[in-house]
Amino acid sequence: MADVIDLGEYGAGFRADPHPVYAELRALGPVHRVRLPPPEGYDTWLVVGYEEARAALADPRLAKDVGAAGMALFDEQAFGKHMLVSDPPQHTRLRSLVTRAFTARRVEALRPRIQRITDELLDAMLPRGRADLVEAFAYPLPITVICELLGVPEIDRAAFREMSNEVVVPTSEEAGLRAADQLGTYLAELIEDKRCAGPADDLLSALIRTTAEDGDRLSGDELRGMAFLLLIAGHETTVNLIVNGAYNLLTHPDQLAELRADLDLIDGAVEEVLRHEGPVETATFRFAAQPLEIAGTAIGRGELVMIGLTAADRDACRYPAPDRFDIHRDTRGHLAFGHGIHYCLGAPLARLETRTALRTLLRRAPALALDGPPGEWLPGMLIRGRRSLPVRW
Repeated sequence: MADVIDLGEYGAGFRADPHPVYAELRALGPVHRVRLPPPEGYDTWLVVGYEEARAALADPRLAKDVGAAGMALFDEQAFGKHMLVSDPPQHTRLRSLVTRAFTARRVEALRPRIQRITDELLDAMLPRGRADLVEAFAYPLPITVICELLGVPEIDRAAFREMSNEVVVPTSEEAGLRAADQLGTYLAELIEDKRCAGPADDLLSALIRTTAEDGDRLSGDELRGMAFLLLIAGHETTVNLIVNGAYNLLTHPDQLAELRADLDLIDGAVEEVLRHEGPVETATFRFAAQPLEIAGTAIGRGELVMIGLTAADRDACRYPAPDRFDIHRDTRGHLAFGHGIHYCLGAPLARLETRTALRTLLRRAPALALDGPPGEWLPGMLIRGRRSLPVRW
């Protein structure tokens, strides 16, 4: 068995800035046996090299359905089976049914509404002169979009937000499990309400109606699991992409000045944020369905494997001077949205929201600047984002 590197020994500095640690690990090799920092504290394989991570993300020997390994994930227990915890052929079936409803046309149709929500949030925020960008802007934009997309009634959205926050970043294990149970119950009731109400334009109603050529449809548990996945993937990651984007631009004034001078550079800026400090630090767990090797490292059947997305995207073998933030960089191939069959279905929506948010914010607040130190980083190694970002203009 390989020596175990205890990431907890790096202390709080690892959460604040994990990139030097990942660089140190890459210098030693692309794959390591590590012990995760508290509260997780268990051992896993961690892939930190770009080529190895890209290959691992598409390797069918690394499975997502932990039930086959005799394990259970709390989100699957609370919400039902969804694409992120399934393998082919089940994953193929689920993704095919969802893509029938969650189309590029549906995402593109959201463009004017996303712009209106963005402008309304800035109308409320800008007269104040200063704000926490997370609370005033980056959070309410994606949560409003995903609630409207799924058809969550406006009266329920405050409770919906509270439950989803607790599930993603629980204040305690008990509170997280309780919130998951509450959210699972809420989604089941919402789905049943929509079944009874008949045809509507929202995505959840479309998923209820979606039928494959052979008559296959999503079950109630699958609908609940899909609603959960779309909720979490559809807002939590986008919140942190917007915040990480704003922070990177505000701390790189030369890049910010170039973007202000030509807002058509926004697409490249967003892609560089995704590469440089993407909102998902590591992909959700896989496990070895059979013995395999990654870069010569033997991994036994049933062992957990964690793929470092931000670690891979700072690999100098793929991106020269990887720690430099450069909105003109060729970012093609970055892994912020994953790779292979589990590539993020919501990537077009996340890009559309972030481009709209940052472009409009920079246009309407030309004197935007940091207003003190940013909040602490969120705990854990899944989401890479800050609790707050004080700004003024």
